[in-house]
Amino acid sequence: MDYSAVILAGGSSKRFGQDKGLAQLGNKPLVKHVLDAIGDIVKEKIVVVSSKAQAENYRRILSVEAHVVVDAGGIQTPLVGVLTGFEAAGGEYSIVLPCDVPFVSRDVVSLLLELCINKAAVIPRWPNCYIEPLHAVYRTQLALEAAKTPLSKGELDLKAMVDRLRGVRYVSTLVLQQLDPQLRTFFNVNTALDLKKAESMLKRPNSYSSSLPK
Repeated sequence: MDYSAVILAGGSSKRFGQDKGLAQLGNKPLVKHVLDAIGDIVKEKIVVVSSKAQAENYRRILSVEAHVVVDAGGIQTPLVGVLTGFEAAGGEYSIVLPCDVPFVSRDVVSLLLELCINKAAVIPRWPNCYIEPLHAVYRTQLALEAAKTPLSKGELDLKAMVDRLRGVRYVSTLVLQQLDPQLRTFFNVNTALDLKKAESMLKRPNSYSSSLPK
C-alpha cells in the first residue's frame, strides 16, 4: 500500500514568534522530529508551507528528505494546507500531521494507517468527543474532493471537510494510549514555554503529563 505524509508548516506562528517548524529542539528542527518519527512508514513526505521564501528555507534544511510545496490558496488555514498536500500526494492514503508535534508516536501512526484501509478517514477522538483531524489519516482523493467543496463556499474550518466524508472511523485516544501511554503524540509546541517543556521531555521521557482534553 502506498502511503503519503502531509506535514503542515504554513501556520503564522504568532504565539511562538518565529517559524515553528524550523525551531531547534535537541539540535534539529521540529519538523525533522516529525519526519524522523514517520521514517520509512510512508512512501513520500510532503511539507506544506505558506510562501516561496518559507519553501526555500525548508528545502535548504530538508534537502531531498521531503517534497516542499506552497499553499495554493494564499490563505493560512489548515483546510487549504491539507488540500494543497492532498493535491501533491501520490499515495492512496495520507496521514496529516502538524510540523510542531516532535513526539508523534511511530506506533500510533502505523496503527492509524492500518485502520484506514477501505475507510474515508481514521481520526483520533477523545472521550469528550473532541477530535484530532490534524493527527489523522485520509483516503487522499476522497478527502481532496471533500476539501474543495467547503473552500468554494468560503468555509475554512477543517471540520467542514470531515463532515463531508462518508465512512470515517474514529479511534478512541484510550486505545492509542496503549501504544503511547502519555499521549505525547498530541503535544504541540505553540509557545516558547512549550519548547522548554519539550526540551525537558527529551531529557526525561516520562516527564510529560497530558493536559489535553479527555
